[in-house]
Amino acid sequence: MPDPASPPRPAPLSRGADTTLTEQLAGRFRDRIQQRLLAPGARLPSVRECARRHRVSPHTVVAAYDQLLALGLVEARKQRGFFVRDGAAARPAASGTHATDRVSAHPLPVSATALIRGMFQPPGARPMPGLGTLPADWLDLPLLAGALRKVSSGAQLGAVSLQYGEPAGEGRLRQALAAKLADFGVSASAGQIITTIGATQALDVVTRTLVRAGDSVLVDEPGWSVEYARLAALGLRVLPVPRGEDGPDLGVMQRLIEAQKPAQRPRLYVTVSVLHNPTGASLSLQAAHRVLQLAQAHDLHVVEDDTYAHLAPAHLPRMAALDALERTIYISGFSKILVPNWRVGFIAAPRALVERLVDTKLLTTLTTPGITELALAHCLEQGLLRRHTERVMDRLAHARERTVKLAEAHGGRFAAPPRGLFGWVDVGVDTERLAELMLDDWLIAPGALFHASHRPTTLMRINFATSQDTRFWRALARARGSLRPARSNGEQG
Repeated sequence: MPDPASPPRPAPLSRGADTTLTEQLAGRFRDRIQQRLLAPGARLPSVRECARRHRVSPHTVVAAYDQLLALGLVEARKQRGFFVRDGAAARPAASGTHATDRVSAHPLPVSATALIRGMFQPPGARPMPGLGTLPADWLDLPLLAGALRKVSSGAQLGAVSLQYGEPAGEGRLRQALAAKLADFGVSASAGQIITTIGATQALDVVTRTLVRAGDSVLVDEPGWSVEYARLAALGLRVLPVPRGEDGPDLGVMQRLIEAQKPAQRPRLYVTVSVLHNPTGASLSLQAAHRVLQLAQAHDLHVVEDDTYAHLAPAHLPRMAALDALERTIYISGFSKILVPNWRVGFIAAPRALVERLVDTKLLTTLTTPGITELALAHCLEQGLLRRHTERVMDRLAHARERTVKLAEAHGGRFAAPPRGLFGWVDVGVDTERLAELMLDDWLIAPGALFHASHRPTTLMRINFATSQDTRFWRALARARGSLRPARSNGEQG
């Protein structure tokens, strides 16, 4: 019998369907291209490989590829094969589809949307190694249900629902957050805290407040591809700073700052200081001090994204604690530990910036959902979130140990010590090509997604919590065996 915990593989092509095998195969590739799961320039499988994989004749594959050519989604390159065309994802959907299914004419960069789309899995779907969240069965739904009942009983529901909330966010939650920040050594009053719809909106509010189109922003590299895409969409110039084991390359950072004319120098540095995504590294105390010295010398604000705070030891250095929120703006959220869809984040900022940040929030969302903010405040006040976090961290430690053994047993090598939620693994072949080969069964996060500009790499990010399935590692080893080995240093020339 099939394993009820694992959903079936993508439906095979059906000879009894209303459409031909050719149309089904062409439709499968068309959907992947329009959803930007296959990037511009990506090579489609060879005719022979595609026929073997889908159990059809080479003639069927050639006919399907011809349909994709006619739609303008792919191009044929002599003696090389078929490749996704630039801009193919932005083309109108074929006639007969609903307007709401069409792809935006102005898509975000492929790297960002590919990663985001992978997060939207149907309920009960098999955990995928490339995801950025915890498995659903690790989360405590009864805890959330109880918190919601507690704060929505009686007159409380009307008080929080029938009018806009406080512009800066629910006061009770901001008080609870101020107490929580003290655990990390960050001294912030409730008046310095602004709630947001997740940490991503917090980043957006800060950016829109402090910089304008054409300005430069320093970012970690490797780093979060969604952040690169978000900054680019705002018309900002991204200046990547190599991120190492202890923190950013401070020499490169200083050169990037000083290479600009004084009026054009960057005013923001956006960084994940603790359990960096994707490497899992954390900023050393010495590096944190030096970053703050550079910020002071060059009139730079440091945006400290502490999204993974709940999965890390509280004693790790936070720059917001070291400089008492003078040049540091601290950001965090709860989607990684509590539940992805509540989208509660927050900003802790210097007092002089608070009203400007609130004004930007008002212009983008008016206010944030009071009922979920009250429920979160209840979880913090009663110690419910702390106990849940302890259980998750214990479970994650065991998952990390198992995943490391599986990765190494199947030829993977960790490019950074395994810590936190994510592992940075070198598999010896181009991971974009690997991702394309495995797309029917497994979603992985190739290393190219974590660079500000595209570069082939043999690295990929895995989620320790969702990479414990031996079948995945076996499939990866088989797919890797079909690709030519690349250089072993994680990059390809």
